[in-house]
Amino acid sequence: MKKVLSIVTNKFVLTALAFGVWMFFFDQNDFRSMQQRKQELQSTKDNIAYLNNEIARMEKDHEEMIGNPQRLEQYAREQYLMKRDNEDVYVIEK
Repeated sequence: MKKVLSIVTNKFVLTALAFGVWMFFFDQNDFRSMQQRKQELQSTKDNIAYLNNEIARMEKDHEEMIGNPQRLEQYAREQYLMKRDNEDVYVIEK
């Protein structure tokens, strides 16, 4: 018991323990901040993957529209409500 008490009251052990508590709870790079940064990094990586997929999809659509005039006309009619001179366009909103 006396040996355990002398180890616990050792100034080096107490200093290391105080340093560990300080780094874990009070430092700028504490445990909670590190976890938040990891979550933010994962969210950013997910966002990058989503945007890369969107870019690939849009490039595919662009290539289809350049090579196919019917597809270009379909896109213009759907997205920009364009019409021919002798047509009427009715927009139905849900």
